[in-house]
Amino acid sequence: MEIKTDKILVSIFQRAFRAITDEMSISLTKTTRSPILCEAKDFVTGLYDAQGCMLEQTENLPILSFSLGPVCKVILEQYGDDIHEGDVIIHNDVFSMGNQNNDVAIFKPVFHEGVLVGWAAAKGHQADIGGAVQGGYNPSATEVWQEAIRIPAVKLYEKGVLRKDVWNLIFANIRLQMVQEDIKAQMGACTLGERRLQALVAKYGLAVFETHKQALFDATEAMIRAEIQRIPDGTYSGSSRVYYDGKHKGSQFVIRADIKVEGEEIYFDFSNSSPQTKGFVNGTYTSSCSAITLTFLQMVDPAIPHNEGMLRPLHYIVPEGTILNASYPAATTFGNHLCPQVADSIFKALGP
Repeated sequence: MEIKTDKILVSIFQRAFRAITDEMSISLTKTTRSPILCEAKDFVTGLYDAQGCMLEQTENLPILSFSLGPVCKVILEQYGDDIHEGDVIIHNDVFSMGNQNNDVAIFKPVFHEGVLVGWAAAKGHQADIGGAVQGGYNPSATEVWQEAIRIPAVKLYEKGVLRKDVWNLIFANIRLQMVQEDIKAQMGACTLGERRLQALVAKYGLAVFETHKQALFDATEAMIRAEIQRIPDGTYSGSSRVYYDGKHKGSQFVIRADIKVEGEEIYFDFSNSSPQTKGFVNGTYTSSCSAITLTFLQMVDPAIPHNEGMLRPLHYIVPEGTILNASYPAATTFGNHLCPQVADSIFKALGP
C-alpha cells in the first residue's frame, strides 16, 4: 500500500529527530565526567537511518557534526547482517573514516519489531586514548601508533551482553579511569536515542516513518540545491597556508580549494594542496570533508535542516597523500586544527 506524504507530518518528523538528538546531548552533558565533554561540549550526538544516512545531529562542536555518518556506513559494510538489538559498537580509527584518534564514537542500532530502522550515535573527545603521551597530542609522532590505540569498529556489547575481553583490552591501553565513565555516558545517550526513535516509529508505523523520512531528505535536498543555483556556474579558487608541521621550523604548507559549480551541484577539489607532512599536522578525509561542509553551510540559508538530503549535491575531492587526507600510517592528531585553513580557502574562493 502506497503511503501518501503529509507535508505537516514531514515537519513533525524533522522536529522529532531534532528533539531526540538534543535530549541525547543533554543526557551526555549531565552524565559525563570530563570537562572536555560537560563544559567544552566537545561532542556530537546524532540519529541515522538503517542505511547510515543522517536523520539529524546536534552541533555542540560543529566540526564533529558530519563525522558520524561515514563511520556508520563503515559499520554496516563491516558487519552486514551481524547486527542485533542490544549491540553497542565503538570506533575511533582514523583510517576507517574516523576524524581524530581522541574522538571516540559509540553506535547503537535501533530495531522495531525485529527490523533495523536506524542508529543512535554519540562521538566525544576523550581525555586520553593511549599512545606515547597522555592526551594524545604528540608533536614528535610520525605514525598513528605513537598517538593512540586504534579502535576499528568493534562490539563492546553483543545482544545486550558486555564483551569484557574487548572492554578490558581497550581500557588497559588508556591511562585515565575517567575515560571509561565518559564512554558509559555516551552509551547512555545512545540508549536514550534508541528508546525515543523506537517510540516514534511505533507511534506512526514503519511505512509512514520510511516514507516521510525520504520526503524530508528530498525537501532538504531541494533547499540546498536552490542555494547552490544562486552561485554562477564556473570554477572558483582560493588558498590558505599552514605554518609549521610540528617538526620543521619555518615549514609552510598550502591548502588550495578549486570549487566548481555546475547548476545545482558543487564540487570541492583540494587536489592542489600540499602533500602530507612528516609530523602530526595532517588531516583525515572525514575531518576535511566535515570542515568543507561546515564552511559551506555558513554561506547558505541557516534554516536548512541537517540531514542526508543536504549532502546529496555536495561532492568532495580530497586525494589521499595530501595534507588533508594523509595516507596510512601517518600521524594525524592535529588534523582537526587544519579546519580554519580549509574554511579560509573556501571563503576566499566563494566570497565577494
